[in-house]
Amino acid sequence: ELLDALFEKMPLSEERNEEDERIRVALIGKPNSGKTSLSNCLIGQNRSIVSVIPGTTRDAIDTELNNEFGAFTIIDTAGLRKKGRIDTSVEKYSMLRSLAAIERAEVCIILLAAIEGVTEQDTKIAGYAHNAGKASIFAVNKWDLVDKETGTLELMRKMLLERFSFMTYAPVLFISAKTGQRVTTLFEKIVTVRDQSRRRLSTGMLNDLLTEATAMVPTPQDKGRRLRIYYGTQVAICPPQFVLFINDKDLMHFSYMRYIENQLRKNFGFEGTPIRIYLREKSKE
Repeated sequence: ELLDALFEKMPLSEERNEEDERIRVALIGKPNSGKTSLSNCLIGQNRSIVSVIPGTTRDAIDTELNNEFGAFTIIDTAGLRKKGRIDTSVEKYSMLRSLAAIERAEVCIILLAAIEGVTEQDTKIAGYAHNAGKASIFAVNKWDLVDKETGTLELMRKMLLERFSFMTYAPVLFISAKTGQRVTTLFEKIVTVRDQSRRRLSTGMLNDLLTEATAMVPTPQDKGRRLRIYYGTQVAICPPQFVLFINDKDLMHFSYMRYIENQLRKNFGFEGTPIRIYLREKSKE
């Protein structure tokens, strides 16, 4: 019961200093996906050398900038290589810095090279951001080099949804760091997903949704016992995290957890951010 009370009374983070108001954005992706070119495009100056040789940028470089969309810190990371190919101390250091940059960031821009398609390495890199609970945006770079026919964009979008099925919440933008295509839209989307990751729901709002959701689709049952969701509460942001107090964890099915998450997104947005839902068993009082 003490743990229950702590969950219910746990304050959402409120203290923020000036640095916290600056949106920290990590540019992540495999070598030669265009991270440094995009960083230069966002910043408007050549802070680090751009090369066609994969992995030229070995370290994470922070640059602060202000524009009409807000205040940002752009973290340009070294390309994330396959672990089997990290065979020097410098490469190991770069990998650690890249993963540290993801941890420091509020928003991850996951760069994909349009002309190369999606590789296993791309899905692993995206998984780092997802598992870290970071708001994320897929940026399909070098879109200017793609031979476009009717339906090309939608085919690419469909393929991304299939390959990144665990991150369907993340918006997809088709950009060109070289020409600046849709870079303005990228800034707007960064602000959107950051704000969504900080979104707070009152306990009343959450429980109204749970009542409606369970009325539309009854909870699972097994051997005559039905799952009961007594109530829920939000316990954290960045990413939004919720605790549901239920009668028996064994009665909760993965598909119903996904249904609850989908209802949260349908009613409250949460675009671009993971949602974490935890279960706590509680006897009915």
